[in-house]
Amino acid sequence: MSTLLAVEELNVRHGLLQAVRQVSLEVAEGETLALVGANGAGKTTLLRAIAGAHRPAGGRISFDGRDITSLAAHRRVKRGIALVPEGRRLFPNLTVEENLRVASAARRSGPWTVDAVLEAFPLLQPRRHKRAASLSGGEQQATAIGRALMTNPRLLLLDEVSLGLAPVVVEGVYRSLAALLEGGATIVLVEQDLARAMSVADRVVCMLEGRIVLEGPRGGLTREQVTEAYFGLRQGATA
Repeated sequence: MSTLLAVEELNVRHGLLQAVRQVSLEVAEGETLALVGANGAGKTTLLRAIAGAHRPAGGRISFDGRDITSLAAHRRVKRGIALVPEGRRLFPNLTVEENLRVASAARRSGPWTVDAVLEAFPLLQPRRHKRAASLSGGEQQATAIGRALMTNPRLLLLDEVSLGLAPVVVEGVYRSLAALLEGGATIVLVEQDLARAMSVADRVVCMLEGRIVLEGPRGGLTREQVTEAYFGLRQGATA
């Protein structure tokens, strides 16, 4: 598989705080990469930097062989990068369909339309004309993912898909995601649920205090290894 995303020695700051420290990783086309770690590990900041929502202090980001480190976020969307942010961030007074259509202005050519999204997330079909503010957490998450898909991305960045959702709702969202995964989508998934992350990912990367402390293919890592890295009990290991 060819490399779609390459991050090289990336440093990202929040004021005086260095949230991402010398991070290097690659994501192959068609791969699902799970990015795990405790709160404050730098996962969300890394995703935002890849999406262009947070300018790095140093390092390089390449997408499909081109340097996009200084490229504006909306131009990255045009290149095929879509971010589903933590907290969904829908337009509360717009309907589900209107929230999906908002992304149409930035869409690339491809298979994802309103009807295709509603087919992929059947829980949204009866809510199509309901305002986002009236949706459940799971329905909002599905709408946020669908809005990103409307841009027809080559790389989908998912931040905390299961955060704040009941287990039964998470099951429903992940069932809908299964079609994307089986269809060969390229996904970077930030997920605090280790079991869930390791069940869907081809490869797992664990961050601690802004650094990558463990990475390897799902089959080459045990739950215990990832848990130890997650809590900082072992560092510097690569499978």
